[in-house]
Formats: sequence, C-alpha cells, structure tokens
Amino acid sequence: VVDPASTHIDMGVTVGCGLVGFADDYGRIPILNALVIISLGGSVVCLLNINQPGLRRIFIAAGAVAAVYLASNIYPTILTKFIVDPNELIKETPYIQHTIKGTNLAFGLQNVEEKKLTGSATLNAKVITENSATIENIRLWDEEPLLDTLGQIQEIRTYYQFASVDNDRYWIDGKYQQTLLSPRELLSSSLPNRTWINEHLTFTHGYGVSLSPVNRITPEGLPVLHIKDIPPKSSVDLKVVRPELYYGELSNDHVFVNTDTMEFDYPEGEKNVYKNYSGKGGIPVSSFFRKLLLAARFKTMKIIFSQDINSDSRVLVYRNIRERIEKVAPFLRLDRDPYLVITDSGRLVWLFDAYTTSDEFPYSQRLPQIGNYIRNSVKISIDAYDGTMDFYIADSSDPIIMTYSKLFPDMFKDIKSMPEGLRKHIRYPQDLFSIQTFIYATYHMKTAQVFYNKEDQWEIPTIDESPMQPYYTIMKLPNMDKEEYILMLPFTPQGKQNMSAWMVGRSDGEHYGKMAVYTFPKQKLIYGPSQIVARINQESEISGQISLWDQRGSKVIQGNLLVIPIEEALIYVRPLYLKADAGKIPELKRVIVGYEDQIAMEPTLEMALTKIFGDIGASETSVEGLDSAQSMPDKSAPASANVRTGKVSLSQSDYGKIRDYYESALKSQALVDLAIKNYSGDLQKIGKILDSAEATPEPAKQASPSILTPPQTGQDGG
Repeated sequence: VVDPASTHIDMGVTVGCGLVGFADDYGRIPILNALVIISLGGSVVCLLNINQPGLRRIFIAAGAVAAVYLASNIYPTILTKFIVDPNELIKETPYIQHTIKGTNLAFGLQNVEEKKLTGSATLNAKVITENSATIENIRLWDEEPLLDTLGQIQEIRTYYQFASVDNDRYWIDGKYQQTLLSPRELLSSSLPNRTWINEHLTFTHGYGVSLSPVNRITPEGLPVLHIKDIPPKSSVDLKVVRPELYYGELSNDHVFVNTDTMEFDYPEGEKNVYKNYSGKGGIPVSSFFRKLLLAARFKTMKIIFSQDINSDSRVLVYRNIRERIEKVAPFLRLDRDPYLVITDSGRLVWLFDAYTTSDEFPYSQRLPQIGNYIRNSVKISIDAYDGTMDFYIADSSDPIIMTYSKLFPDMFKDIKSMPEGLRKHIRYPQDLFSIQTFIYATYHMKTAQVFYNKEDQWEIPTIDESPMQPYYTIMKLPNMDKEEYILMLPFTPQGKQNMSAWMVGRSDGEHYGKMAVYTFPKQKLIYGPSQIVARINQESEISGQISLWDQRGSKVIQGNLLVIPIEEALIYVRPLYLKADAGKIPELKRVIVGYEDQIAMEPTLEMALTKIFGDIGASETSVEGLDSAQSMPDKSAPASANVRTGKVSLSQSDYGKIRDYYESALKSQALVDLAIKNYSGDLQKIGKILDSAEATPEPAKQASPSILTPPQTGQDGG
C-alpha cells in the first residue's frame, strides 16, 4: 500500500512518471520509430553482406543506429528547453488532460460522485437525536488497546492469542450495529510443553471469537462483549455453532487430525475437552507410502514410526490463509487485512480481498510497488474449519480477471453466487481506498490549468506526525434516507489544516463499490483534524487532567481521532485510554468530542455530547450498567441547602468544596489505581467526617432548608 507520507506525485506530466508529454510525442517517439526502421535495415544489410568481404556497410548501419539513438536523447531535451518550457501550459495541456483521464480510469475513480456541502449547517440536540444510529456506531475502541485488553481478559490460556481485530457489521437483536470481532487463534510456539506430538497431533486449532460493539464500555472501562469465553457464550441473537479455527492468520504449522491421539478442543475448568476432527480438509494419510512421502516433505522420521497416525488420519498442510491463497492464485495481490465473519449458520469464514494490478496502463500515474492500474476484482472466502476456498469475481469490468477466468473456468465464480450470509459482509477494502484517496487528492482537479498550477491540491491530514488512516463507520450520508456501512477519510488543502472535503467508499447492498466525495466551500473555515487536536491540547482543563493521569505509574493512550459527519456538519471524537505500567489492560476512561469552537471531555460519549448540545435523550453510548445521570456529582442543589445528620457544623461553601475535593480524589484514585494505604486511609477519614457533618447556612443566605443527599461513591462514569 502506498504510504502518502513518503510518496510524491510530480505535477509535471513528463518528469519521472513514465507519462507522455509534448517532447516525447514530437521528439522521442518519432526518433524511436525511426530507430526501429534503421535497425531493421541494418539487419538486412548485415544478412546481405554475410558472405561479402569488408565491414564498411555494417559499420555504416551501426553508425546510423548509434546516431539516431544519440539524437533520441538530445532532440527531446532541445524541444523541452526551447519549445516546451517557454509555453509549457499550452504545449502540455492535451497531455495533462489525457493523464487526468487515464489515471482516474486506471484507479477506478472515473465515476466518483462529487457533492457540495454548504458548510453552514448547525447541530443541536434534536439533530443529534435524529441521527442516533450514527452516534451509536461511533467507534470508541482502537485495535491496539482492544487487543491488549482481550489478551488479558479473554485469551484464557497462554497458547491462545488474539492477533487482529476485524471491523464489520451485523444485525443484532434487530439493530444494525458496527462490531469488532477478534478470533482466538492457537499459537503453537506458546505451548508450555513443545513436543512434536503436542504441536502436530494434540493442539491443532484455535477456538472461538470475541465480539463487541464499537461504542459500549463497562463501568470499569472495559469493552462490552456480546460473544465471549470458551465455549462461546452469546448474549445476543448471534451464535457461533462451529467455533474451531483450523485455518487462520497464525496457523503456520501442519497438523495431523483423526489420529489415535485425541485432539485438544478447549479447556473447561481444570479439565480439558478432547474431540477429533470431522471436516473434509487436508490430505488423507491412507497408506504407508504416503507416510513416507510426508516424512520426506516435512523432514522427520516421526511420521513413519508414529503409531497414532493411521489410515483414517488426514494432514492439514497450508493452514495459513494467506499462504494457502498464494499457492493457488499467485497472480493475485492480497489485501493486508483479511477478516472473519460469523455466518447465518454459525460457521466462521474468512473473507479476503484480492487485486489485479498492472504497470502498463496508458497515461496513468505510476505508484511505487503498485504500478499504474489496480482493481479489487476478487473476493475470496476460506472456511476456518475445513479450509474450503471460493473465488468470486467482484468486478467483471476488469479485463485482467476476466482473462484469468477464461484460463481457469472452474476456479472463479460470479459474485452473485456467493451465499447471502457472506455477501452482506463484503466491504470496501481499506488498502484500495488508501491508494484511491491518495491519487484523488491530486487527480480530482479535472481542468488542465488548475492541475498544472496546483490550485486545488489536497492532502491527507496528519495527526501526531502520522497520516490519518481510512476508517469504517455506520452513518447516514447527507440527503440519504438510512444509515449504511461506509469507509471514509477527510482531506485538507495542501499546506493548510482546515477541512476541504471528505471521501467515502460504500459497502452495503446495491451501493457496494460506489464512491462519493463531499466538498466544503473554499471561503468558509471548517476545522480540520489537526486543528481540533491542537485545540484539545490547548484546553487547560483537558491537558492538565491528561498530565495528571500520565504519571504515578500509569500511561495515557490517546486514541484515533474520528471525523463524524452529521447531516452537513462535522463532530470530532477521540477516546482516551488509561493503562497502568504494572498491567496490560487499557481502560477507556474518557471521550473527547469537538464541534466548531466547543470541546468536551467526559466519561462517556453521551455525556460529552450532552455537555455540548444539551440533553440528547437515552442512548446506548453510555457506560454499560451505569446511569449516566448518576455518574457525576449533583451540583444543581441550592447553595443554601443543609445536611442534617449532625455532630459537626460546616458552612455550605466549605462543605461543598470538601465534597468536591473528596469526589475528585476518589476519581483520581480509581483512574490511576493508586494503591497507597495512607492516602486511602486519609480519604476514608475525610469521608467519615463528611458523613457526620452538618452544613450551617451562610448568614447572608437564609433560604428555606432542603435535603441534599451526598452522592454515592464508586459511581463515577469513568
């Protein structure tokens, strides 16, 4: 995949990009044609003089070829210096137009829908509530923190590992939800006793998955898991019936199944459950001769002398899904991120995006390691249990894959024949979208003069010195009727930080594969991602709180900033995670929301939105099992209220200050996990004093007394 930070597109169409310009068209190409003719003529002369004495004619032919070749390097330079450079825009305009058209066609950008936004839309609580499905699908969990957390709470045994987090969507309990799914694979190198029998006969497969919504957290700041544990337990209407993972991203070793050694299936308490393989994957070990061949293949005599491997056994060889596909279709380029899907029948199936590429497309910009043509022409499914592979043609307009389909007619199927349970999970691939957005940042300029002068050059925003990566979300596009699963990325003008546009790749139903770009007026300031990050860092309350957390044995992890379009406006969301140095469990503790000039940091997304827009009503974005209205101290009571419990009298203002300090100290203790006995003891003493204290009314404020119930401790939303 092209790294936008390290790749530069030269705006000059003839410099370093293999494209035809005026000097090539009128200088180099005619001379090269002449060189071909002269070379053929020289060959004929050589043949005719093969039996003739003397080499004069041969030297003349060779000299003519050398002279023309030299001219092919000098004449175009003369044309460039004296003809093109003084009139570059006029001379190069036709070639610039060819390049714009050719590049957009080669990278699948010829049909991008271009839509303009007014930039004048404003958001309020009503609009936020009307777009609740978009809000409830804002991703608060990034891959790294989630993998670390799952590794601590769901790996169960040392030999299990969560290697990736797959972003997808499901209909769960009647709602369209964006989810994060992670397969629990077996890592044989982590087995406590690495013997040949354990690695190749006993421990043969991973088991189960974890599935969580992208936006929900527990009171402890951990992800809410819809599917968890071993065997898989589901709290929703999505079930895993076949949880074994024989084929995956970490499955690199061959294994023998259906042997006399029972396979370890999954742990259950202090005991283990064993079960033999019942699938059709692998190669039958049906004879002693095959055992000899397998022993030679894997370079071990243990296969021959093992009495556990019998005639009913099978050997699963290429279990790594990437290697498995490359053995079958080495002519396809594979995406970096395969993802696992739970089908309607409860099976686990891997989906892999594959590409066809070329570097011979005319008038198209070349990219390093990619070429100048790419299509996501194939979707591949691999059953995680038996390894069955199916290749589906996703782009029948691609001539390369259609040629391969004629060469291998039994290999490729039409995408319409893909089971519906899989088709509804195909998604716009992130690698392809990264390339397309990088290209479109330059080649959205369709006019030769604008392209030549770089008048509207875009770039991908950079945050913390790294370019933003495309991200999936469920949202309702402007002027659309319902939410859909899309992949998006914002753009900023070159050299500036304000937002200029955002681009989406659509994934659902009949809209799959369509692209759209939404542009803002150039005369209106729309804050860009880096500007929002700068404003967050400049907020004294937020930066001070982060500095406080980021010490004393803990580390603050700032998550990815997400740009979320709502109607024609934008909100920005960034999660904050806290991880103790002594542990590896990142906890989601705060959510930062930015909108125009307002920044809010609260324990939940709902609370942050409420702080900016007012009451937005009930939402599933709040902490699981915790009423967001109770997660913060109540400061709405009258200043003159009394607490009548008794022994010590304090002024209302002093009581309120101490109560605030007490609550703040408790939050800090919970957030940074300060296990200091003296500190905790002092807090408890303060709490006892407050619980037995009476607030005396201020002399100047003699309002009617009312009862103020002290907030309960331990209900902080973070």
